[in-house]
Amino acid sequence: MTISVTPLADPARTASSHRLAWLASGAEGAPAGSAYLRVFTAAGQDHLAELEIGVHPAERRRGVGSRLLEAAVDAARQHRRRSVIAQAVADSPAERFLAARGFRKVLTLTYARLDLATADHAALAAVADRPHPGYRLTSWQGTVPEELIATFTASRRAMDDMPMDDTDYGTVVWDEERVRSAAAAIAARGEVLRTVAVVAESTGAIVGFTELVVPADGTGDAQHYGTAVLPEHRGRGLARWLKAAAVRDAREHHPALAGLLTDTADSNHAMRGLNDSLGYAPTHRSTEYQLDLG
Repeated sequence: MTISVTPLADPARTASSHRLAWLASGAEGAPAGSAYLRVFTAAGQDHLAELEIGVHPAERRRGVGSRLLEAAVDAARQHRRRSVIAQAVADSPAERFLAARGFRKVLTLTYARLDLATADHAALAAVADRPHPGYRLTSWQGTVPEELIATFTASRRAMDDMPMDDTDYGTVVWDEERVRSAAAAIAARGEVLRTVAVVAESTGAIVGFTELVVPADGTGDAQHYGTAVLPEHRGRGLARWLKAAAVRDAREHHPALAGLLTDTADSNHAMRGLNDSLGYAPTHRSTEYQLDLG
């Protein structure tokens, strides 16, 4: 099979990355597969690129994926990336494809879902209503209010020690511009960003947060984007409080939602236990693979 790989123009750019793209086609020009390489450019992650390859089922095992991978890895080297990461469903052909081409397994994720139709909402409400002396909850939709943006931005470092196992992920460096840009990107897709945060009464500063992205029409499943509490405020049950409150917040503002989705590193025992305790049920697992370019 003759395969042509054509670079595509992808104008989508953010403050922290840009994306390269390729289309693979057969001798008669019919599309056979595509590849996308997200090149991270912000400080803390400017050594990294993230790869996504898709090949039409009818075209697999004909070298399409290999050609696309070659083009993407060459581009990663040209951009002086140190590592390329890619994700695959556990025990899938994609895992075997990546492993056979020099990628190594660096992280395993468990995906879970809270079914809002069958969840124990009385128990969740009891968690959300439990007082935490010295702290209060607040919430908003879309971009964080200006009066909270400074401490919300500072609270993002709570994600810095999130377990990433052997992944060369670096550190996501947040400033106010990046916070605004992330919210704007979600809005541009037509989706809704809901955030619940915990505030320390003594300082008025945000010390933890949880984010949920809701589909544009408010139906189907919403996706958790992150839950974290600053290290100096951990051990007080704040993350559990936040997540239970986020469930109630989602139901109040988007009553047609069917479920909430989350994914957690297998090594993040604390968050996996928290999810289990709130009724999230595992659905599947995926693995993160990494190619070390030196």
